[in-house]
Amino acid sequence: MDGHFEIENFGTLMVNRKMKIILDCELMKHPNSGLYHYCLNLGLSVKSQLKEAGTGTISFYVPPAEINSFGPDSNCIPEKKTFWNLFSPSSLSCDIWHAPFQSGRIVPDKKKFPGTKVLLTIHDLNPLHEGKPIEEQKKSLSHTQSLIDKADALVCISQFCKEDVLQHCKVGNKPVYVIRNGTHKVHTPELRSTSYHPVRPFLFGMGYVNRKKNYHVLLPLLENEEIELIIAGRLDEQEYVENIKKQAEKMGVIERLHLPGPVSEGEKAWYYQNCLAFVHPSLAEGFGAPVVEVMQFGKPLFLSSLTSLPEIGGDVAFYFNSFEGKSMQQVFQKGMRDYNAIGLAERIKKRSAEFNWEQKAKEYLAVYKSLAG
Repeated sequence: MDGHFEIENFGTLMVNRKMKIILDCELMKHPNSGLYHYCLNLGLSVKSQLKEAGTGTISFYVPPAEINSFGPDSNCIPEKKTFWNLFSPSSLSCDIWHAPFQSGRIVPDKKKFPGTKVLLTIHDLNPLHEGKPIEEQKKSLSHTQSLIDKADALVCISQFCKEDVLQHCKVGNKPVYVIRNGTHKVHTPELRSTSYHPVRPFLFGMGYVNRKKNYHVLLPLLENEEIELIIAGRLDEQEYVENIKKQAEKMGVIERLHLPGPVSEGEKAWYYQNCLAFVHPSLAEGFGAPVVEVMQFGKPLFLSSLTSLPEIGGDVAFYFNSFEGKSMQQVFQKGMRDYNAIGLAERIKKRSAEFNWEQKAKEYLAVYKSLAG
C-alpha cells in the first residue's frame, strides 16, 4: 500500500470491529474558533455513526467548561495538566488516540501505551507562508515534526496541506490521507442591539485580524464605491489593526471600515446572509472554514489565489491574483457582473453541500478502522 494516498470511497466502508477512540478536544477552550467547531462537529458525527452501527465508542478529552458539549450520554474526560501521569495503560484502554491539530501538546507515550495508535490531523504549515522569521518557522516545523514522529498515520485537511507536509516534513512510510473539513449549519441570523448595523451595502470578511489574513489590501475596494467593509474576528495583532485604520484614514474611507471584533454565531450568520460579497484575501490557509460556511448563503466569493483557497473555492469563486489596488477593483467589478449574469448563487450552495460532516465522519471512521486493524 502506498504510504501517501487520498481517501476516495471510504465512506462506503463499515467499521466491523468494536473500537475505542479518544478525541483530544483540548482546543475547544477557544469558543467560536474554527478548531472548536472542527472538534465538536467531527466528534458528534463520529459518535452518532458509531452508536447507530454499534461498532465502537468515542470519548472526548475536553476543557472542563465543555464537559456537556457532546451530550448527556457522552464519555467526556475533563482536561488535567498531568493527564498522562494520572492514567494507567489499563484505564486509558483505547485503540485510537486522535490528535486533531499539529500544535497540540498531548500524544500518548508509545512505551507506556504500546497498543494505542495515534492519528494526527494537520491543518496547515502556515508559518512557512506568512513571512515570519526563519527561526520562528523552524520552531513551528520542529514541533509539528515531533508529533508526526509519534503518529501512526496522518490526515491533512486539503491536498495543498498534504503536499506541503510531504515537501517540508519527514513522514517515512506512514499513510497520509486527505479528508477535507465539513462545515456546520450556521445559526439563525440575528443582530443584537449592541451589534454593528450597516447602513450601506457591505463586504464581509471573517477571521482573526492579523498580517496573515491580509485584510488591508481590501481598502481600495471602498474607493469609488458606496459600500462598507466589515471584518469580524479577534483583533489579533494590535499594531496591524492600527495600521489598517491609518491606511483607511489616509484613503478617506475610515468611516466605512468596521472592525467589531469577535461576533456571536447569530451575528456572523446575519453578516453572511446580508453581505454584498464575502472577501478573504488571506496569505495562507490550510483550508479556510469561513469560505465554506458562507457558501451556504450563495454569496459571491472573492478569495486570494494562494495556498489552499483555490482548492476550496473551486470554480464558484473569484480570485485575486494580485493585491495591487486597481487589479483587485477590476476583479471585484467583473466578478459581481458575472455573478449576477450567470446566476452563480445556486452553484455556490451546491458546492457547500460537498463539505458535510456526516461524510467526513465516515472517512475518519475508515481511517480509524485501518489503524485498529
